[in-house]
Amino acid sequence: MKNLAGKTVVLTGASGGIGIHIARALVKEQAIVVAVSRSPEKLEEICAEVKALGGKGISVPFDISKVEELPALVQQIHQVAGQIDIVINNAAIEKYRPFQDYSLGDIQSILTTNLIAGMELTRLILPSMIARNSGHIVNIASGSGKKGAPYNSIYSASKAGLIMWTDSLRQELADSNVGVSVVCPGYTSAGMFLAFGLPAPSLARVSQPTEVAIAVLQAIKQNLPEVMLDGILTKLLFSNIQLFPKFGDTVYQLIGLTKLNRTCAENQMRGS
Repeated sequence: MKNLAGKTVVLTGASGGIGIHIARALVKEQAIVVAVSRSPEKLEEICAEVKALGGKGISVPFDISKVEELPALVQQIHQVAGQIDIVINNAAIEKYRPFQDYSLGDIQSILTTNLIAGMELTRLILPSMIARNSGHIVNIASGSGKKGAPYNSIYSASKAGLIMWTDSLRQELADSNVGVSVVCPGYTSAGMFLAFGLPAPSLARVSQPTEVAIAVLQAIKQNLPEVMLDGILTKLLFSNIQLFPKFGDTVYQLIGLTKLNRTCAENQMRGS
């Protein structure tokens, strides 16, 4: 999909750190942004900014984790914006914990928001894309879906599921003009570790949210199966850990990722 002008884009998690930057990038492409998030106030701010930039933004307050109500969301979007050309599944939540300290509610909420909601939203919208033989699905995953992150195991599981689902769906739609992409941002300056005043692991590349937004546009325009924003060392790591998982464990310890995530878990649990 080379030209996004006039295309209707559903963006979940629109009020998050990365979401607003994706919205801004879409406006520059003259796309119509349907911003979905739980916060009506933040959505209004985003849509006002979109309008100020000369674009069109439509605010749709909705809790994406209420998956049984997603058909009503899709119907509402059709009513206010017409056909849906692009879906960007960006909504996500993250909780650092030792695994045994997660509650069942924690596990269900993370998996539902990060994985199941995107699957269900796509399932509802995809038939119309297939019928038109046009459309694109972008799933925002993470490097944590490539190599499990200690003290962040449920988030890692949700993102790994997102990557594998994207891979499977892309193959199913290979003979169509409906594209499916996954974007793995890695560490970003909007990350939770910075909110705790902690540095990123040594050797880790920290991307700006604007870079993630550019990667999303690149994935759509070039119909890329996957875009990773991590540095070359991380990419080399991910390419080897399937064969040598203990090597990956050692690297995570050496660069301080295990210690960082343990500290994030301690800080988050103290604040909860």
